[in-house]
Amino acid sequence: MSQLILESTITCPKCGHQKTETMPTDACQYFYECANCHEVLKPKQGDCCVYCSYGSAKCPPIQQQSNCCG
Repeated sequence: MSQLILESTITCPKCGHQKTETMPTDACQYFYECANCHEVLKPKQGDCCVYCSYGSAKCPPIQQQSNCCG
């Protein structure tokens, strides 16, 4: 089994600001506020969390191919 990626760089779709965050391993993060423009990001339709929608890596539950936010 491959090692989990625990950090993901979120890119704001509104202003393009990027910030690397440590993802929770046991929960999904549904909201994320951009540190630059303060836009509150929510997952795109079909994604479970902001990391799956806007991050450089999918959230740990998805990486482990388990149910996320169930």
